[in-house]
Amino acid sequence: MWEKAGTLKMSAEQRITLEAWVRAKTTPQRTVLRARICLLAAQGVSNNAIASQLSTSRPTVIQWRKRFEELGPPGIAEDAPHGLSPQTLPAEQVKAIVEATLHTTPLDATHWSTRTMAATQGVGKSTIHRIWDAHGLQPHRVEGFKLSKDKRFVEKLTDVIGVYLDPPDKAVVLCVDEKSQIQALDRTQPGLPMKKGRCGTMTHDYKRHGTTCLFAALNVLEGKVIGSCSPRHRNIEFRKFLRQIDRGVPAGLDIHMILDNYGTHNHPQVKAWLGKHPRFHLHFTPTSSSWLNLVERWFGEITRKRIRRGVFRSVPELVAAIEEFIRVNNENPKPFVWTKKVNDILEKIAHCKAVIGTPH
Repeated sequence: MWEKAGTLKMSAEQRITLEAWVRAKTTPQRTVLRARICLLAAQGVSNNAIASQLSTSRPTVIQWRKRFEELGPPGIAEDAPHGLSPQTLPAEQVKAIVEATLHTTPLDATHWSTRTMAATQGVGKSTIHRIWDAHGLQPHRVEGFKLSKDKRFVEKLTDVIGVYLDPPDKAVVLCVDEKSQIQALDRTQPGLPMKKGRCGTMTHDYKRHGTTCLFAALNVLEGKVIGSCSPRHRNIEFRKFLRQIDRGVPAGLDIHMILDNYGTHNHPQVKAWLGKHPRFHLHFTPTSSSWLNLVERWFGEITRKRIRRGVFRSVPELVAAIEEFIRVNNENPKPFVWTKKVNDILEKIAHCKAVIGTPH
């Protein structure tokens, strides 16, 4: 336990000055708070009582009592001196902090935090934060990436983006893919609805009631979706979905489909079916390049808006929710517009490869 602080010594002239600051309408509020702290301390009020009465903290009370004892009223009329800032730190020490952030790691972690770096460098965590902010350093974050190793990358990239930016005449462009293993998850306990001042709640654990696979074809021009759910996603189900597309697209139009290199799409029976339906034209994205397929963007929408926080007690209930989402989407479709050109993408990939190949 700490000892009770004594009465703060204050002359009559100093008291008059502080009381004038408290009454004045032009006095900064931070100065008013400090003056009130000192006036109460001069009356013998304890630090805890002052902190409670003025809705502040005990360390704040102690800090400004000490400042008044050392400097009098001028000491509380100015901001308290902070620790060393990046401007007052020697340039060599700032450089050392930046270098340590970039090229070292703690013994017990994969990356630095402001506190661990501050303890190592002998400065405050706020100083580390300001230095990192000034140099654009964010050790707590990491971004994922994947470069395609497809030998025909440029050829496939050019083909797909060509279909986006210059679609064929008298044709429909569809982005096709499967979203597999969508789980029908039910929560172990009912959650509470959202109300003012509190978000909705749901348990972190769940009950599994099976899975379904969603086949989807996004119309690039209109934003409408042809969708179908199946228990599995073999070539049998894919051919069934192709027949659904064939029925859904007017007979006078060709069908250009953008899809990935999943084995089902290249199955001999699928190829045989496509050979009997010459209006279907396939455009394959390069390997590890799902970002080229716009239907992936739509999958993100249905996951975020309908599936992730949904409660489904059976697979049919999940399928019904998916079909309802597709129906509402098609009533007011909003297409995703592709704007990136081939050269822009190739320049970015070349830069990425150059950075990866540079020793750090």
